[in-house]
Amino acid sequence: MRTYTFLSILLWSYMFHTIHMMPAQKRTNKYSRSERITGLSENGGKALHRTKRGWMWNQFFLLEEYTGPDTQYVGKLHTDQDKGDGNLKYILTGDGAGSLFIIDENTGDIHAAKKLDREEKSLYVLRAKAIDRKTGRQVEPESEFIIKIHDINDNEPKFTKEMYIASIPEMSGVGTSVIQVTATDADDANYGNSAKVVYSILQGQPYFSVDPETGIIKTALPDMSRENREQYQVVIQAKDMGGQMGGLSGTTTVNITLTDVNNNPPRFPQSTYQFSSPESAQPGTPLGRIKANDPDVGENAEIEYSISNGDGSDMFDIVTDKDTREGIITVKKHLDFENKMLYALKVEATNTHPDPRFLQLGPFKDTALVKISVEDIDEPPVFSRPWYLIEVDEDAKEGSIIGQVVAQDPDITKNAIKYSVDRHTDLDRIFNIYSGNGSLFLSKPLDREETPWHNITVIATEINNPKQSSQIPVFIRILDINDHAPEFAKYYETFVCENAKAGQLIQTVSAVDKDEPPRGHKFFFELVPEFAVHANFSIVDNKDNTAAIMTRRNGYSRSKMSTYLLPIIIFDNDYPIQSSTATLTIRVCSCDSWGNMQSCNAEALLLPAGLSTGALVAILLCIIILLVLVVLFTALKRQRKKEPLIISKDDVRDNIVTYNDEGGGEEDTQAFDIGTLRNPEAREESKMRRDVIPETIFQIRRTAPLWENIDVQDFIHRRLKENDLDPAAPPYDSLATYAYEGNDSIANSLSSLESLTTEGNQDYDYLSDWGPRFKKLADMYGGEEDSDRD
Repeated sequence: MRTYTFLSILLWSYMFHTIHMMPAQKRTNKYSRSERITGLSENGGKALHRTKRGWMWNQFFLLEEYTGPDTQYVGKLHTDQDKGDGNLKYILTGDGAGSLFIIDENTGDIHAAKKLDREEKSLYVLRAKAIDRKTGRQVEPESEFIIKIHDINDNEPKFTKEMYIASIPEMSGVGTSVIQVTATDADDANYGNSAKVVYSILQGQPYFSVDPETGIIKTALPDMSRENREQYQVVIQAKDMGGQMGGLSGTTTVNITLTDVNNNPPRFPQSTYQFSSPESAQPGTPLGRIKANDPDVGENAEIEYSISNGDGSDMFDIVTDKDTREGIITVKKHLDFENKMLYALKVEATNTHPDPRFLQLGPFKDTALVKISVEDIDEPPVFSRPWYLIEVDEDAKEGSIIGQVVAQDPDITKNAIKYSVDRHTDLDRIFNIYSGNGSLFLSKPLDREETPWHNITVIATEINNPKQSSQIPVFIRILDINDHAPEFAKYYETFVCENAKAGQLIQTVSAVDKDEPPRGHKFFFELVPEFAVHANFSIVDNKDNTAAIMTRRNGYSRSKMSTYLLPIIIFDNDYPIQSSTATLTIRVCSCDSWGNMQSCNAEALLLPAGLSTGALVAILLCIIILLVLVVLFTALKRQRKKEPLIISKDDVRDNIVTYNDEGGGEEDTQAFDIGTLRNPEAREESKMRRDVIPETIFQIRRTAPLWENIDVQDFIHRRLKENDLDPAAPPYDSLATYAYEGNDSIANSLSSLESLTTEGNQDYDYLSDWGPRFKKLADMYGGEEDSDRD
């Protein structure tokens, strides 16, 4: 503090001496030239000429952070117009005027009222003027001056981070860069050494060093091992004033981590491992784990295990557990205590990612000896084969031996074995086995055509330990013998035309045989000897297991013989030869000139016995559909809307009645209900005539019911007779049905459509002779009196 005060006094003494020793021209500076001011004076507004003046300052200097007992003196404002009589007043404006900087308005002395900080503001721009107290006029123009704050070393260096984190691979060489730290100083770098920073290491030696100018941290020791020490904490100091005494300083911490490299090979903690396994262990069963230690981490510590050699390399395997980095020893093949009781394996552990920089350190692998002892257990019997195939003729006798299975106890004790058949695989008990020696024999006869294969299971059990048993499949193939005669391949429907010629082919037949000869089927066909003499037909063997049936004469008559029975003998070619006689039924039918059947006798029209169920169902469906159509047609006819033929008396248009359904005249607008013919019981009551008033009211009478099976034609004739004798019935002249139309009318057509083609009037007087039912027609068309009246 005393040094700062002394420097300030010395500086201000120098500045004061310099100011008072300057010549007048120098003191006035740029404002020393003459200036003319236009204005009104107190003496009648004459133009005043400004006299020369000179300010006593150009630039002031202050030290920051002044801590003296009095206010810090800045400088003095003075003008040549000041006579010292107190008539002038000095005024200060600008940065900090009145607050930071205070001026004595009488003397012009300027003082700093507060402690200043250069880092907050390094210079202040102020304006000064001198005013006449009496007139209030400026005796000098307003001038600008600057107050600069001189820096002192009041800020220590600060690092950009409070803590740095860095890493570097282990085994790095000396001088390897780790990280760069940076510190800044708020002091003025252009003034003295207050902002000149120098770096040094306070903690972390001798492992690391720091460049004093750049702040780069480097390694200082060679071959630093992560396995020995992984974390380092380094403290770096930054000091200003170039690192000299009295400078301010700041520190930061750098945490440095050594990253791993693969510089360590795997090592087994022991040279020999021992495991045991029961001989019943299945392939894939784990026996134990071994692990090689590697101080590296990550992929540098990954290890692959393998079996390099040994007498059990083909019986065992080792796999690597990626999570635990262990080697798992497993069974590769079935073990046999009686064959080998001890195995020795050489297991190798190798790094999967070696680093070429460290290969000179030695091989990155290690080996260990693994001994595996096999434990004896009581094993079930073992068959000599994995399965058995036995072939036997289907004519083998009951009790005959067809084959043998063999099993033995694999243990050293060689316990006795008994055999049995699993009855779940032989429900019919066709086969049996001798329990002592495993010989299979028949208990029932065989039939290849019924079951060509038999798959049974034989069980072998130790007598002393029934829990120890095993089973084996036995496939028994039944060999075929020729014990079935051939027969027709299907049922043949054969016919011969009455106009057939001699030597004409009427049918080709083939045969089948349930047997399966090794060389294939071969059939022969011929007629029964007693039918071969004076035969109507002949048979020709086609040599391809088929035969052709041929005619032997011209013409056949249905009236004489409607059906021929032709017995045919079929032979096979296997030993012993089998034969059968099949009878071919040949019908005599009438045919057209191209040989197409047209009709046969009544017997031939009957459905064959071999008609399929599908055909019968199709025929039945067709009959049902036809019945449904008939019922629908009848219902529609009954529900048809009835409309009168003549709507009004003024409508004299001729009606056109279709010829396929003749009505009963112009008033017959209702077609005959065909349903009446189907149900004679459903008759309508006799209706009164609608065109004339009857002279006598007839009693309503009903016709006697007809039998259900009465002939339709006879029914129509009876109905016609009843209506002809009933004058009260509507004027029907016919009852038309599509089933029976009847004879045509002797009156021919009564339609007026042909009236235009005649030359004159027609004579309809004969209509009166036809009876009362045609009276209306006679009145309408006959009689000249009506014509004259019109």
